Amino acid sequence: MRIASFNINGIKARLPRLIEWLEETRPSVACLQEIKTMDEGFPAEEFEKIGYQAIWHGQKSFNGVAILADGTKPVEIKRGLGIDGPKDGEGEQARYLEAEVNGVRICNLYLPNGNPHPGPKFDYKLAWMEKLRSRMKEIWAEEVPAVVLGDYNVIPEDKDVWSPKAMASDALMQPESRDAYKRMLADGWTDAIDTLNPRGGVWTYWDYQAGAWQRDHGFRIDHLLLSPELADRMTAAGVDKEYRGREKASDHTPVWVEIAD
Repeated sequence: MRIASFNINGIKARLPRLIEWLEETRPSVACLQEIKTMDEGFPAEEFEKIGYQAIWHGQKSFNGVAILADGTKPVEIKRGLGIDGPKDGEGEQARYLEAEVNGVRICNLYLPNGNPHPGPKFDYKLAWMEKLRSRMKEIWAEEVPAVVLGDYNVIPEDKDVWSPKAMASDALMQPESRDAYKRMLADGWTDAIDTLNPRGGVWTYWDYQAGAWQRDHGFRIDHLLLSPELADRMTAAGVDKEYRGREKASDHTPVWVEIAD
């Protein structure tokens, strides 16, 4: 069973690339972030044509998450973490969707970026991470095979970025962001990519600016955290790096974990 995450950066703009990736790699489950569409605009029928069924949590122009499953319908468990956005009266942003697929709990997230730092957006990021950790503790207590995956917008360590100096002032690698991520791992969750690549140097994001892709100036912010019940079944994990180099690509690349049945 391959479970994947892909920040698609606009599902309508990247639909041909997304379909291409799904058909070429055929993950059992694909979690998408930044779909950037209202619920009614989600192209579910395009995925049905190639055998995938979907649930989604959309929002106009920004954010949005979806879970696709090959040959089966994800059974929705929870949408949203119950935390309002940083603007007054904004309400909750579409950043979290949880479902069960083939006996595995799938928790798909798009964590707030937090820039500019310091400020209300960074405070919102940290508050969101605490809400997420609380939900992860609830799932942990259920003792179910689970994966909490998506765009965390956190560079965990210096080994996860091409140049720590270049990103030093960014919200993605502030001590508070990193500490919040470490607390999740300390609760007993396994970072799949890091576990199999302990020396680092694995990127999941390259900016569109300054020739970042061509110069391999990337960093790792897309993560797959496994519960003990699932970590014991991990056989492989990786990054589909080549898809970042294709025409009209997302600035992220897919990440995945392979689980034994």
